[in-house]
Amino acid sequence: MSLPSIDCSDLFNVAGKSAVVIGATGSFGQVVCATLGDAGAKLTIAAGNASNLADLAVDLREAGIATVDIARRPDSEADCSAIVAAAVEAYGGIDILVVASGMNDISPIIDMEPERFQKVMLANVDGAWLIARAVGKQMIAQGRGGKVVFTSSARGKLGHPAGYSAYCTSKSATDGMTRALGCEWGSVGITVNAIAPTVFRSPVTAWMFEDNESASKVREGFLSRVPIGRLGEPEDLAGPLLFLCSAASDFHTGHVIYADGGYTAG
Repeated sequence: MSLPSIDCSDLFNVAGKSAVVIGATGSFGQVVCATLGDAGAKLTIAAGNASNLADLAVDLREAGIATVDIARRPDSEADCSAIVAAAVEAYGGIDILVVASGMNDISPIIDMEPERFQKVMLANVDGAWLIARAVGKQMIAQGRGGKVVFTSSARGKLGHPAGYSAYCTSKSATDGMTRALGCEWGSVGITVNAIAPTVFRSPVTAWMFEDNESASKVREGFLSRVPIGRLGEPEDLAGPLLFLCSAASDFHTGHVIYADGGYTAG
């Protein structure tokens, strides 16, 4: 039998790649920076909080990771153009875009003002569309393809009874954008995929990991629907991220990868 000749030595290599990370100071954004930076990528990090962003940039540089920071959110074409320009000036181009920003606003729909709904959509959908548009133009001009990774959620597939009409809608839109751009950019070598986590350890969810009666009750109820039987850890997101940002995923586009312990499978 003749085995296929497959060289796996370079499949997950992102060393030297120029990666733009939107929402870098958030919980998932920091995982993205640590993962890609440790793997040798050169980072352009963007976020709205200038102080937190500067602190993160210092930490990354002290860890030996090439980093430039720009205190902007993808709220407008001008913001997105500035982020792209910073990456191009620093590293000569862009190979990877990870949109790790986002927000939630929990409320029954009958109590939610339209302005609050629109704020969630602007943060989770409009900003991702604007920065993908700007970075896509740059990647197409470069002519060497690229990797785009959005942040979705298990809530893009599943509803929630506790007032998630804005968040679930925004993440369903993220999934649709992932599929649409995956189709649109396939011919130019740009893959577009999304990571959809469920609950993983972060400052926002730290209470669910605590050893007390209230947290245990909520955790046990949630874990009864998670086949793997535990909450997520940051490193659980690192593997899918590296896959989607590297040559290992060159034949994968328009997909939503659920990093959820099997939560959406049941």
